[in-house]
Amino acid sequence: MAGTETLDRSTWETALNQMTEEHQGEFVTIEVLDPEVGHQYEANRLPFAAIVYDPKDDVVAVSVGGRSPRYPVVLRHLVWHPREIDVATQDIPEPAVRIVDKDGTATLITFFPKESGTES
Repeated sequence: MAGTETLDRSTWETALNQMTEEHQGEFVTIEVLDPEVGHQYEANRLPFAAIVYDPKDDVVAVSVGGRSPRYPVVLRHLVWHPREIDVATQDIPEPAVRIVDKDGTATLITFFPKESGTES
């Protein structure tokens, strides 16, 4: 990803908490890029709730929905035992986070301004 920064593991929790604060009210797309299964969308422009790293369980959780009558249920995508987290925020149309798990499967979370979504 252009303008990408690979985060040091010691900063994951703080950096992802900051991304949660910065992107409230936006929409996200969650894509899973599995080397064996291929490219799959798990969520497409749903309201963003949070992205957090839990060091105790060694898991990143991305939460969408749960903030309006249109999307009343929270969907959580979990990435267990991540080995790398990259953040792209410069020189790109939409900010994104890429998380690579221990098996090499990447999860790509792309943020979109609220105006580009379809929430009512």
